[in-house]
Amino acid sequence: MNKTIISFGAAVLLALGGCSASGQSEGEEQNNSGDASQQEEQAEQENEAEKESEPVFEGEEEQAETTEPKAGEQEQTTTLPSVNEDGVLQNPEALNALVNREYHLPSDYVPEDLTVPDVRFPYEEDVPKKQVREPAAKALESLFSGAEEEGLYLFAVSGYRSYDRQESIFAANAEEDGVEAANQYSAQAGESEHQSGLAMDVSSQSADFTLTNAFGETPEGMWLKENAHEYGFVIRYPEDKTDITGYQYEPWHLRYVGKELAAALHDTNQTLEEYYGTAE
Repeated sequence: MNKTIISFGAAVLLALGGCSASGQSEGEEQNNSGDASQQEEQAEQENEAEKESEPVFEGEEEQAETTEPKAGEQEQTTTLPSVNEDGVLQNPEALNALVNREYHLPSDYVPEDLTVPDVRFPYEEDVPKKQVREPAAKALESLFSGAEEEGLYLFAVSGYRSYDRQESIFAANAEEDGVEAANQYSAQAGESEHQSGLAMDVSSQSADFTLTNAFGETPEGMWLKENAHEYGFVIRYPEDKTDITGYQYEPWHLRYVGKELAAALHDTNQTLEEYYGTAE
């Protein structure tokens, strides 16, 4: 009996001891967990403090969003045409060549890529003036197609002219009207864009296929003024720039310079003389 009581008492003591140990372990675990959370929170605060105290070096800030410059805003970079001491162009084949009274084409210059564009002509004869250079021919075909989509029908009248042909034309004009008057509407040999193979005079049935100022008032002429640059052409002798170009207004005279340059000239309302900085 006594042994039984002693054994029972020992068992109770052991059970109480186990509960006490278990409770102490749980408390320690909770304390340890709390300590870990506090340590993590403290570490995060220290990291944030370190970030705030770190110096920001130039170039590390977020860059401000930039936008591309609009057409015409950026200054054009140009190189003056190269000429010899007599004013003769050294690169007459350049699509952006400046041809006028100061910048002449060589007397023996004949473009190597002359071709007849697949466009309408008001005559059927197979003559040299139907020709232009290949880049201009392709662009002219696209331009005529673009006009036709708007219900407008252009006709090519006069393209390439040789040095000798231009010499004859100017001589005839000078004989009829005098040299000074002829200089206002006719180029002397070597000074004509037609010799470059990059110019084409155009007209329409509404203008009786003639090359007159009245063409500029026709639907075809007005369409050209607004849209020629999209195909790489410019109206080379504008009405308000006669004192700069040195020639009278010619709404029919198209000059091919390529789409990029044509757009720049159109957007800035410049002639080639102004673009190259040769205008007085």
